[in-house]
Amino acid sequence: MVAAQALAALLAIASPLLVRAQVVPSEPSPGTVSNAGSTCRVTWQADPASKTDWKTMAIQLMSGDNLEMAHITTITSNQDGTKDGAFEYKCPEVTPNSAIYFYQFSSPAVPDHTWTTRFTIASDSGATTPPANAVQPDGDKVPWGVGNLVDASTAVAPPPWVTTDGGSSTSSNSTSSAKPSSTSSLASSTSSKMVPVSSAKALVNSTGTSSATDSSTTNAALNLSPKLWFGAVGAFAFAALL
Repeated sequence: MVAAQALAALLAIASPLLVRAQVVPSEPSPGTVSNAGSTCRVTWQADPASKTDWKTMAIQLMSGDNLEMAHITTITSNQDGTKDGAFEYKCPEVTPNSAIYFYQFSSPAVPDHTWTTRFTIASDSGATTPPANAVQPDGDKVPWGVGNLVDASTAVAPPPWVTTDGGSSTSSNSTSSAKPSSTSSLASSTSSKMVPVSSAKALVNSTGTSSATDSSTTNAALNLSPKLWFGAVGAFAFAALL
């Protein structure tokens, strides 16, 4: 009886962690080049774990490195991330025209953000320049740079659930931060790596728009893989039976 109760308790603790999921961006993909003035397309796969968490989803155009992300503009703020979807809009004129741009997805009900890979916004004629930086501040060889809208007056501020406090900003529902785990990947214009779904501070860019810091309520336990969780549950259950 005691063993059964112990196993039930462990499964109750582990189950929410095993089903924890996120919206998964699909487009733009590595190597995508979109000319200013053409149609920019963003697609995503729904969060399979919840029908409410991503019901209201915002998408921001971003630049910067993997830890100091700079908000450029919010392209949409009322998408339904509980369903597979797509959003199209007119690609803005930006400077520089380089492979340094990516999208950030967020929801007022979820402390974690998620990101696309880096892609290129070229000039209306297709002209581009190399990223200003070849290496991330942490040494990772992922090119990056800081971009802005040519017309800063058209910039849309970050979604309202992102609040600014003393020069840095956090998701309004965040309570703590989690460091990127060793299994997280980083956004890149040359590979399928993505920016880590983890702690990442965003900066105010030269357009003067406000910014967002990604925070997470996850802790070290949430970074464990399902296999490790099942192993831990099994070990405790076996011990309880002895």
